[in-house]
Amino acid sequence: MVGQFTQVDGEFQPEKDRYHLYVSLACPFAHRTIITRKMKGLEDAIGMTIVDYLRDENGWAFTDQRPKTSLDTVNNCKYLREVYMMVEPGYDGRVTVPVLWDKKIMTIVNNESAEILRILNKQFNAFSATEEQRNLDLSPDELMETIEEINSWVAQDINLGVYNAGFATAQEAYDEGVVKLFKALDRVEDVLSKSRYLCGDRLTEADIRLFTTLIRFDVVYVHHFKCNKKRIVDYPNLWGFTRDLYQTPGIGETVDQEHIQKHYQMVHRHINPNGIVAIGPDLDFDSPHGRDVKFQK
Repeated sequence: MVGQFTQVDGEFQPEKDRYHLYVSLACPFAHRTIITRKMKGLEDAIGMTIVDYLRDENGWAFTDQRPKTSLDTVNNCKYLREVYMMVEPGYDGRVTVPVLWDKKIMTIVNNESAEILRILNKQFNAFSATEEQRNLDLSPDELMETIEEINSWVAQDINLGVYNAGFATAQEAYDEGVVKLFKALDRVEDVLSKSRYLCGDRLTEADIRLFTTLIRFDVVYVHHFKCNKKRIVDYPNLWGFTRDLYQTPGIGETVDQEHIQKHYQMVHRHINPNGIVAIGPDLDFDSPHGRDVKFQK
């Protein structure tokens, strides 16, 4: 159910109020698409439903009993699995967020976060709320080679790296995953010591994809996934970068630490059997970062 794109001359043409996003505020991969939708000013063009942060054997559920969540008013489903089964009856594969849904054809257009990010970035400019948002390009052609190279190792060693360490069931697997993770974080720290963003002086999708892992790192991954060799606050440039992006219009307001912390710590009972949610840490993402001054042209 992946790989289909909205295109002006294709089956899935960009239209206002035709498409709908199903997302989780807890999931770092869905978070990429939430940020892009917000930064591109597409809230009035593409609807969005936020699933429950709790998940049982039935998977992602719709509820109006949690902050910011809602029932499925598009397809009237109780669980996201039912949306998948509308496309493929009897579907028994993985049910993941995000999902980009076509309300006209009644099908899933795409459920790959990296691809949905690019769809929202490029294909719906006509419906952006402002000219500035319309002109924002998180995947500029002239930087794509650099973006793709950075994405390749950040995705494998950081975005997935925290899960490789956290879900390891053998010491050897944990050791391998966590060593790769911190080697990659050290590499990013070096890159960010020389430029404001991963690809230079311009914010790109590479930064968004890294940010959604960093914003969860100290509050969840350090203790819950045993990624505790260092915290992000222990990296001067990574910590500054995290605050820089958090304070960028359209990004910080998409972060919900209640959804993040309660999802990981209450759902992953094989890691946290009693589902007790930790109280901290206290982090000030609004504190001055100075990167705008440090790297001003």
